Amino acid sequence: MSVEGGDRLKRALDQIAQKLGSAKSVKVGFLDKSTYPDGTPVPMVAAIQEFGAPRAGIPPRPFMRPTAHQNRDEWARALQAALVASEWDTSKALAMLGEHVAGDIRMAISKLASPPLSLVTLMLRKMKAETPGLKVTRKTVEIARQRVAAGESVAGASTKPLVETGNLLSSVEYEVE
Repeated sequence: MSVEGGDRLKRALDQIAQKLGSAKSVKVGFLDKSTYPDGTPVPMVAAIQEFGAPRAGIPPRPFMRPTAHQNRDEWARALQAALVASEWDTSKALAMLGEHVAGDIRMAISKLASPPLSLVTLMLRKMKAETPGLKVTRKTVEIARQRVAAGESVAGASTKPLVETGNLLSSVEYEVE
């Protein structure tokens, strides 16, 4: 017994299966190749900011985990819409999803405001503004500490975490595998 139109349905399903292709996942975040101008790996800086580095006095400023938690349902809907919009081409759909997720992470970075930066970090920012190209070393940090201890103002230094150079923000990428 056959169902009327069954051959057309089979052909349509076969076409969808071919379009699905071999793309299976999308990675979003800080890919291995991204670095700061001095060679510091951006993924390392992102991990330090996300989880903190207590021994270095850097508190956690999570932006990836909260973004993923808050948006996971929306991302599932976005993937579904991308599959339909791309006519079931998984490479295209995952690329659309990757761009969407990367945009959400960039937004989270740009909105992050706490915990506030330390006075020493603000002093380092002020010092870098006063002396473009200043390299931050242990000695530079010690000078910043001394200036803060002496009561020098940090006025004019940007107080916004994570966006001083723009490297972290511009390094959010995606890769379809």
